[in-house]
Amino acid sequence: MSRLLPPDSLALLRELIAFPSVTLTSNASLMDRVQEVLEQAGIASMRVPDPRDATRCNLYASVGPSDVPGILLSGHTDVVPVEGQPWTTPPFEASERDGRLYGRGAADMKGFVACAVMAMARAARRPLKRPLSLALSFDEEIGCVGVRHLLRELEGLEPQPLLCVVGEPTLMQIGTGHKGKAAYRAHCCGQAGHSGLAPRFVNAIHTATDLVGALRDVQRELAEQGPREEGYAIAYSTVHAGTIRGGTALNIVPADCEVDFEIRNVAQDEPQRILARVLERTRARMREAQPLADAALPDIVPGNAYPGLSVPPDSPAVRLLASMLPPGTPCTKVAFGTEGGLFGQLWARTSVLVCGPGSIEVAHKADEYVEISQIEACDAMLARLTDYLCG
Repeated sequence: MSRLLPPDSLALLRELIAFPSVTLTSNASLMDRVQEVLEQAGIASMRVPDPRDATRCNLYASVGPSDVPGILLSGHTDVVPVEGQPWTTPPFEASERDGRLYGRGAADMKGFVACAVMAMARAARRPLKRPLSLALSFDEEIGCVGVRHLLRELEGLEPQPLLCVVGEPTLMQIGTGHKGKAAYRAHCCGQAGHSGLAPRFVNAIHTATDLVGALRDVQRELAEQGPREEGYAIAYSTVHAGTIRGGTALNIVPADCEVDFEIRNVAQDEPQRILARVLERTRARMREAQPLADAALPDIVPGNAYPGLSVPPDSPAVRLLASMLPPGTPCTKVAFGTEGGLFGQLWARTSVLVCGPGSIEVAHKADEYVEISQIEACDAMLARLTDYLCG
């Protein structure tokens, strides 16, 4: 038996939190519920699954006329794991206290998803002159992976949306930019041998440390001399080594070592150029530290990447979104990546902004929560947005 249409966004958020849609696991049940809510409002929707696993899927829906540009609401349905975190409330059961709703995904970003779905349902009852559309994705938390399947389906969409609002948590401020990101895995090859004869062999861990040292050299150069983009907590591009794995035993010169690292670049920088500088510094360090003829540079394998986002704060899109928010709502640049850069890359005539309920400061942590007042503020913004689409 189908469930009733939720009375409000908060009620739907309670339902969505109960779905443990952790990245790389199924979000099908959550999408079933979203589609049910949309269908009850008379809105058709389509799923775009992962070609390798249909239990992980995107969703797209639109309401209103299809021959004029409208507004797209974008969100992801996956959440990060909870294992090893000291939760004081059940993470996949919404708990309310002191004006907050607790649960995994409450802020990042099922709060916005609930508001967006309910906005679609309400818009279906209005005389829309422009469409309101919804795009929900999977596996965003590992580098905006799932949405790429949806974007291939939407590539030829005409007319393109006027505006795409990505509802990541910004405390309902207007996010006008974020850095791009490129991830890499470095395979460092050495030669296994007895540690008593260590200088005769190429040590893969030593090569890895040469790479890490080069990353630190380049980071220092970027901080001191690199292009800056004010508005970010860190105004320059950054490099970061996240994991390192290598060696089998203390008395064996290691033959293999892997380093995972990333580059987060401001708009004036290009990851490829930063990577070239890292490899140049790595080569210099290797020649100095282990001058063996058969010591090879690390083999760099690119991983996931997404483009940055940069919208002028005085642009028409910002003025439009600002008109739907309380006077004086500030613009900000966010320290995290979003799917917004990919939407902007897909549609040249679409402006993309980030604006959603909750704070990124509590995302990915134990006892994640969203202020109920933030959900109310998001509902109010989406109601004014719907009024605009009817005008």
